[in-house]
Amino acid sequence: MSRTIRVDDDVFARLQSLAEPFTDTPNSVIRRLLGLAGPSAAQAGRPASPVHPSADDSPLAALITEGRLHVGQRLVWRRRNLKQVHHAVVVDGGGLRLDDGSVHATPSSAATALAGNQQNGWKVFATEDGTLLKDLR
Repeated sequence: MSRTIRVDDDVFARLQSLAEPFTDTPNSVIRRLLGLAGPSAAQAGRPASPVHPSADDSPLAALITEGRLHVGQRLVWRRRNLKQVHHAVVVDGGGLRLDDGSVHATPSSAATALAGNQQNGWKVFATEDGTLLKDLR
């Protein structure tokens, strides 16, 4: 059974910034933030899809397979102008888990969630030794 809730424009904009384009709905973003498992296919009205990217479709999966990254490795985004440092951890399947517990399928979606606006995660996230993700490709 579905219920209707109303959210203000700021909340909706934040949900959009945390969403995976062409994949997420506001409900799936809220479920992820609350740590709830995805709805069953019957509840969702569509075939079930994985919450985390599979090794075949994650852009980081190839880097893991080649040994350039490893599951559990910590990545850093140093935002010097804002005096902020963000961290992400590579998870099984090639996603990135942020400190808030959210998991993102791509570096760019993780960076966008952190910044609140569109970011190229390949150019901002680096290994702890300073190697940018774009240079690991």
